[in-house]
Amino acid sequence: MTPKQPDAPLEPADAVLIRTKEWKWNRYLRDLFHLPDWLDMSLEHRTRFGVYDHPWRSNQPLGRTDPQIEQRSRVRLGLQSRAVKFLFEGQDSRVHLDDPGDFVNISTVNKMDILQLLGSVTAENVLKNDLRADLHVGRLTMDFGRRWLIARNGMRNTTNAFDGMHGQLAKKEAWRLRAFLVEPVMRDEVELDEQSQRHLFWGVYGETNQMPWLRMNAYYFGLNDQQSSNVARQRTFSTFGMHVLKKPGKGQIDYSLESIWQTGKRGNIDHFAHLQHVILGYTFDLPWSLRFLFHYDYASGDRNQNDSQDSAFDTLFGARRLEFNPIGNFGPFFGSNINSPGWRMILTPSKGLKFQLKHRVWYLATSRGAFGNSLYVTSTNGVLRDETGGSGNFLGHDVEIRAQWKISDNWNFDAGYTHWFKGSYFDRLPPSSGLPPGGNLDSNYFYLETTFRI
Repeated sequence: MTPKQPDAPLEPADAVLIRTKEWKWNRYLRDLFHLPDWLDMSLEHRTRFGVYDHPWRSNQPLGRTDPQIEQRSRVRLGLQSRAVKFLFEGQDSRVHLDDPGDFVNISTVNKMDILQLLGSVTAENVLKNDLRADLHVGRLTMDFGRRWLIARNGMRNTTNAFDGMHGQLAKKEAWRLRAFLVEPVMRDEVELDEQSQRHLFWGVYGETNQMPWLRMNAYYFGLNDQQSSNVARQRTFSTFGMHVLKKPGKGQIDYSLESIWQTGKRGNIDHFAHLQHVILGYTFDLPWSLRFLFHYDYASGDRNQNDSQDSAFDTLFGARRLEFNPIGNFGPFFGSNINSPGWRMILTPSKGLKFQLKHRVWYLATSRGAFGNSLYVTSTNGVLRDETGGSGNFLGHDVEIRAQWKISDNWNFDAGYTHWFKGSYFDRLPPSSGLPPGGNLDSNYFYLETTFRI
């Protein structure tokens, strides 16, 4: 007689919404109080020290070195069964050593707020065809694909959240279809976050993993953002994309190719923009895993903010760490108005230990476009722009060294150093651009962080 296989562990309500590493770790706190499996309880805390010199943002007029301590704390409380689940997740994001003129905004500070509050229903073996269906309702966080456009932020100190519903239909690891209709949550540094009925976001997403050498994602995301009284800030976008990839393997070539296109309106003018992403890699068949890869990213920029066509790509609610740069209080580069080739080496000498060396060259896609987050081209957001194009488009190049040590699923360290060799663009900017004193000099950024979970 075949022995009965043990049941799989119970999942939290957000298990299929986000990356596995965001929820899967040993629940020592639950074990300490001898709680049953259907009751989820955990705490997470991250502290990061980061410092950089020669700031370039126009809203840092003093131009002084900016050291900060960023802290992010989370608590998760959940009720879970095979079919029905509930989850509360609170988050507190704070910054210390933040003097006047330092980089502090809603991407770094969001005190004592509700990150997730949702219920979910799961149906297994739908139509007796080994299908799984999930429905989520409430406040939730989400990751989609490579996280260019929708992400539960990793390195950033605050996190995107949405109020609404999400559903998926999946067949194990072979394929899945997802759809959502939500109102994005507007972060506030001190007050409780709220959503706006004048800000609606929806989409459909499909992925297939049936061929290891050709995995595919395709998606459509719609955005209707009318919450701002400034008509120029209002957005009505349709975003279409496709991503094909092959995962890395020893002695094998891997790749990641993604093409994203946007149409619609920004304010009263037509919007048409695109982002193209390429990774080609090879993993050497060595005892110490060594992977070398080539990057290329292009994101269109707006050539003239006074004409009838907007072409600055909008990353919606995506992450910025990816292959670009460490963020925190640094993070100069966005997925908008960027043209950047580069390479990276990743060395994994043992499980849990990883070293990376990266070099990228940075250009503006258009010299008349904004350098920074083009959604917020204001005097208070630090964006630089030379409307004449006379400053050129060479932003420089950067070298990044990163070390990650994952002691366990519950405790890890991450440290990095970046030297940004600034380009001729910063030497040529007119005084009206607002470049702070010394902003044309090379910048050095160092960070050290640790995260623990119980």
